[in-house]
Amino acid sequence: MLNLDRLRTLSAIARHGSVSAAAEGLHVTTSAVSQQIAKLERETGQQLLAKNGRGIRLTDAGRLLADHAARILSQVELAQADLEAHRGQPVGELRMGAFPTAARGLFPSALAALRAEHPQLRPRLREIEPDDSVRGVVRGDLDVAVVLDWYNRPLSLPDGLAKAPLLDDPSDVAMPSDHPLAGRQFVELEEFADDEWISWPQAEFCHDWLVFTLRGKGVEPRIAHMAEEHHTQLALIAAGLGVAVAPRLGRGPVPDGVSVVPVRHPMRRHVYAIWRADADRRPSIRAAVVALQKAGQAVEAMEAETEAATATGGPAHQIPPHPAPLTP
Repeated sequence: MLNLDRLRTLSAIARHGSVSAAAEGLHVTTSAVSQQIAKLERETGQQLLAKNGRGIRLTDAGRLLADHAARILSQVELAQADLEAHRGQPVGELRMGAFPTAARGLFPSALAALRAEHPQLRPRLREIEPDDSVRGVVRGDLDVAVVLDWYNRPLSLPDGLAKAPLLDDPSDVAMPSDHPLAGRQFVELEEFADDEWISWPQAEFCHDWLVFTLRGKGVEPRIAHMAEEHHTQLALIAAGLGVAVAPRLGRGPVPDGVSVVPVRHPMRRHVYAIWRADADRRPSIRAAVVALQKAGQAVEAMEAETEAATATGGPAHQIPPHPAPLTP
């Protein structure tokens, strides 16, 4: 009998192209990967990997079995989904991932709703960046992930994933309160050509977006500091150390010494949930996505009220939109 864990290991090597990358993707050591492949070779009586310079390659038998492994693992996912659908109730563990501001801005209410409505469901949240989330869902490490792309820079999704929109998240420019543009109603990114920027860490999706967008405006960004958390970025801005793009989702109160000003041509992040299409029938995934959509609608409704109150100088009452349909 072929062992599923060993087939999963071979499939990871086929996807990632090396033992070390497969080990990282599976969250195990390279030695553990090598041991699994050695056992699989003994079980099959075939050599599955061969040296290729300093790396490795799949043999003909390895490629053949890796193709079968991908189909077998997909069928296992479908079987699990069908069993859960047969029960008709969201039950068991649900592994979820989200980038930090979504984890802060969407998940408290979404997880509370899931706990109240589906007490047999055990959702588990993990903060993780969008690129890593996509890989986690593809590998099966995550069941559902909340990811983002920008209005001018879509996030590439591999085949086999389904997605549902959650909300559009506007972004402003955050600057020290004594900045010459701090009192403006709107700003243009080009006006910050001489400023130092505070960015997300290098090689992250949002960092690459910032550099791409500023260069598209004819601005060569002078990035002085990089910080993962928006609260850290805002603290640096309060100290007068630069300006930053500040998305509104999960932002919280702006500290003293910081002003945020909308951009005349709005910059928006598109936030959506993703999951494996072959797990689409799982009630737990459907329940989680619906809870996240409702949380996103609540955020957008609150944002609309705030904007209306700012425009009129008084309180505004906005009826939240109807829940958007759940679409793969």
